[in-house]
Amino acid sequence: MVYRVFLLLVFLAIAIGGGAASVWFALDNAPLTGRFTSGPWQAFPLLGTPQADPYSRARYARSGGLPLGPSEGIVLTAREDSNGDPLRRTCTYVISGQLPPARLWTLHLTDADGGFLPDHGRKRAALHSWMVVYGEGNSLTVHVSRQPQPGNWLPSEGNGRMQVVLTLFDTSVAVTSDQFSDLRLPTITRADCHA
Repeated sequence: MVYRVFLLLVFLAIAIGGGAASVWFALDNAPLTGRFTSGPWQAFPLLGTPQADPYSRARYARSGGLPLGPSEGIVLTAREDSNGDPLRRTCTYVISGQLPPARLWTLHLTDADGGFLPDHGRKRAALHSWMVVYGEGNSLTVHVSRQPQPGNWLPSEGNGRMQVVLTLFDTSVAVTSDQFSDLRLPTITRADCHA
């Protein structure tokens, strides 16, 4: 009797543990679907809609993300510069160009896993549309560097890879595969590297 109970417990542990491990593996390794790219920027606009695939929704929910619906806005992420090289916190970059029309936008830096970068004293690695200085024709230039820069500056503290995250709120940008490839987004150019 004890032997059968023991076998049942072993069987249940293998079944439940194996099932949980396979779900964890699938969520970590299944590719996200519905990705649109434009230069170094990529977006997953279907995440906040019923058309999102269940693995993408589960992965996003597990990470604590709250996807924006199509009428709320869109999140654009860049992990590489405009030349295709990975973004590193030890390098200096210039983000320049026009932004699509939006009621409000935010621009911030994260580490490779999406965690916020440490503050530089009282300066955070984040900007929004009401706190930047615009150039001619409403163009934008933002310097990403460890050292303070004139104009718009985002500090990139620490070492390792990073991401630039641009969120457009209440924008008229309708994201389809045709329109997203034609969308004009800022370029990310590496100025120099100290590593």
